[in-house]
Amino acid sequence: MHKSGFKALLITVLLAPFCQAAAGDAAAAQWPSVGGGLESQHYSPLADIRKDNVAKLQVAWTYHNGDFSKGNASHGGTALQVTPLMVDGTLYFCTPYNRIVALDAETGGEKWTFDAHAKLDGVYTPVCRGVAYWRDAQAAADTPCRERIFMNTLDAKLWAVDAANGRACKDFGDAGKVDLLHGIGDVRLAEYYPTSAPLAVNGVVVVGAFVKDGQRLHAPGGAVRAFDARSGELKWVFDPVPPGMHAVSAEEVKHGATLTRGTPNVWAPMSADPAHGLIYLPTGNPSPDHYAGAERGQMDYYGSSVVAVDADSGAVRWHFQTVHHDLWDYDVAAQPVLYQQRVDGKEVPALIQATKTGQVFLLDRLSGMPLFPVEERPVPASTVPGETASPTQPFATRPAPLAPLNITRDDLWGLTSYDKRKCREQFDALDYKGIFTPPSLRGSLEYPGLGGGVNWGSVSVDPVHNRMVVNLQTAPFTLKLVKRAEYKGSTAGSDLVGLGPQEETPYVVLRGPYLSPWQTPCVQPPWGKLVAIDLNTGNRLWEHELGTLHGLAPLVGDRLHWGTPNSGGSLQTGGGLVFIAATMDKYFRAFDADTGAELWRTELPYAGNATPLSYRARPGGRQFLVIAAGGHAPLGTEPGDAIVAFGLPAQ
Repeated sequence: MHKSGFKALLITVLLAPFCQAAAGDAAAAQWPSVGGGLESQHYSPLADIRKDNVAKLQVAWTYHNGDFSKGNASHGGTALQVTPLMVDGTLYFCTPYNRIVALDAETGGEKWTFDAHAKLDGVYTPVCRGVAYWRDAQAAADTPCRERIFMNTLDAKLWAVDAANGRACKDFGDAGKVDLLHGIGDVRLAEYYPTSAPLAVNGVVVVGAFVKDGQRLHAPGGAVRAFDARSGELKWVFDPVPPGMHAVSAEEVKHGATLTRGTPNVWAPMSADPAHGLIYLPTGNPSPDHYAGAERGQMDYYGSSVVAVDADSGAVRWHFQTVHHDLWDYDVAAQPVLYQQRVDGKEVPALIQATKTGQVFLLDRLSGMPLFPVEERPVPASTVPGETASPTQPFATRPAPLAPLNITRDDLWGLTSYDKRKCREQFDALDYKGIFTPPSLRGSLEYPGLGGGVNWGSVSVDPVHNRMVVNLQTAPFTLKLVKRAEYKGSTAGSDLVGLGPQEETPYVVLRGPYLSPWQTPCVQPPWGKLVAIDLNTGNRLWEHELGTLHGLAPLVGDRLHWGTPNSGGSLQTGGGLVFIAATMDKYFRAFDADTGAELWRTELPYAGNATPLSYRARPGGRQFLVIAAGGHAPLGTEPGDAIVAFGLPAQ
């Protein structure tokens, strides 16, 4: 044998075990639900992209779906907040116009599309945060619709389509769809519709819905329903009424009953623990939002809570309330996240519930009991005639609140002495005694504001290191109740902020951001930040401002590291990285998960107000990192339509 040939053979023999290990490590890695798995950790074990090579990331492909708008006479501006799924080499996602798109996960090439032809009339922000995937284990491999993609639509339909070709599954409901308005009763234009992905688990598809804020006392009910994943038959209903009050059942709905009105709804993403047969529901507050009085009755019982229900029946197993008698629109927007907590050397099935108040509650997910002490502390009373605020509210002790619980006049901030003075003048004219200051006739300061804190982007969890990463914002709002008889303006055409008519109550509500004359928040930056928490101890590991004024403040934007309001979530990976966009500055960033140092950033075609995912589409393939970049009109970022995939340079 030639000397060089022998040398090559020797190298091959010596490296064979390592090559085999590398090949074994390069198995395909799926992303079958919006949170990565039903536990919703937003974590990928893939580690090809690491701290030492993340700077080499480059765009692998970009797909434009074409479904975006700055708003028109029919609907508002769009938001692309979707997290796609990746199953067996295909990427599935929905557009703000309720089209499902299937792409080749390696090339971005379009495989098929399905158009639900949803009616968008009156929708405040057309958005679809994701779809659900389900495989029928009882069906033969070549059976049509053996693998299904489920999508909620903005005109309140639940569709099932064949994952192989995008055709409607004719055996599901009425030729592929279920009418979600059945059993809801009187509904006004765009008052009731789903925005988050359905949840497919244990042979059912579970659906919640958004109910338009602040409109009327007897708004459509917020019941959660489960439909048979094969037939579309209604299997169970969670009608969130207090104990002792009749809860409408699935059988009653089938026979024409209307679900209880004015109940808390579940508009945010859900999660599940199939091994224990539990589904976790983050609830909103009952209607209307900012005045309860005697009119709202006992509907607060399941409001602003995380509720664990039986996956087979919908029966409540436990619930934990994060805000009592919610008067602030502090509904639970963040997806519950499941993990294993280490307590006294033992692993406890646990759940993270982040909130708009900036508090994070760590709970035993089988019982709902807090893993660290939660204290009931006195809070300000209401001064509004007819209203009685809860005398106490729950406060988490570990982790410590991520947003300030109180600000003072001296804490107010402005770019100049002029706008700082104007902020102080507003402050002096408002009622404020710390967090949970109730809405008032004079006007009150709400901090954090009704957007959070932590919103639907929720948190990510590295289950190896039991590390949580959460992004939040600290934008304050103002709330003012006005006696209906004294309000002279129009109550028509109200939206999610501004005026809330709160019909059937004595008061309308006026809501708005607490801003300086220069349109900056009146509180000290950073206005957005990223925080890492050790889940075992509840201790804060690091924090970093999130966002710059790049593209927002000419010439100096990149130098002003003040953070920005943000919408979206983070991804952690086995490579020791945290990936997040979410900000107003269009940047997509990577942080060192151990230290919080920013290691990489790139500018997206539009702001990435979504949550990224990572996958390997086939054994031995590249690790891809994908983000939806299409902005969020209400946040002030330009609407767009891009799905962008990143990868290391191809070998």
